[in-house]
Amino acid sequence: MASEQDTGQLFVEAVQIMARLRAPVGCPWDREQTFESIRKYTLEETYEVFDAIEREDWQDLKEELGDLLLQVLFYSEMAAEPGHFTIADVIETLNRKLIRRHPHVFGDEAAIAAGNGATGLDTAGIDAGQVLRNWDAIKESEKAGRTKSEGRLDSISRSMPALLEASKLGSKAAKAGFDWPDISGLLEKLREETAELEAELQATERNEAAIRDELGDLLFTAVNLARHLKVDSEMALRDANQKFRRRFASMESACEYPLEGLSADELERLWTGVKLKERGI
Repeated sequence: MASEQDTGQLFVEAVQIMARLRAPVGCPWDREQTFESIRKYTLEETYEVFDAIEREDWQDLKEELGDLLLQVLFYSEMAAEPGHFTIADVIETLNRKLIRRHPHVFGDEAAIAAGNGATGLDTAGIDAGQVLRNWDAIKESEKAGRTKSEGRLDSISRSMPALLEASKLGSKAAKAGFDWPDISGLLEKLREETAELEAELQATERNEAAIRDELGDLLFTAVNLARHLKVDSEMALRDANQKFRRRFASMESACEYPLEGLSADELERLWTGVKLKERGI
């Protein structure tokens, strides 16, 4: 593995490579890219990192993290060209934020010097829960200068995956006291949203917009139920996806014929058999 000194040199080399790719005599494809055009690749690379972690494939994770770092270098180089900021500015901002939001590690003086304006924080011998409370307090102090016209939810990005956005919206609203008091209320809300969806599906005239709206409400409620249960809805769904992949592959292996040739009842029996076998029954 590279030493700490080598790491710095390698990072500088990576920055220089990215600059060359974007230079007038660089790569035609890289030069054509914009912030809008490469956004989708950033999301793809993030999920590929997740996938490598879930598979515990460390060689693959190393490569995927490199691809994710490329996105940071790409955005920073594009921002530097018109003079918005450089990769050095990105790193400096990150360093100051880490020091500012960790006064229990770097000390109050260093955190204040890095811009921490929160007061009355408990920083001595604290646990992870207090660390998160301090983090939120420091974040709020950073936003003290925002305009009154900015709503509480405006700080939550609209471009993040929908499940994550829903969870963050619910969490943010909860801090203002707008939340279900307990899980029983959420379960009742889940039943209510399910009934409203069923009503739209049974309507004489099918209203696609209303069906989509009710399904969205049902999903939003399910995400908030996950938040109350302290379950990451994104990770829970990814786990469910992996389980479905595994069971469907088992169905294909267990059947001598193409699945397309089976009836609905036969497919259901095959699926049930796979589930029971998986459970050791």
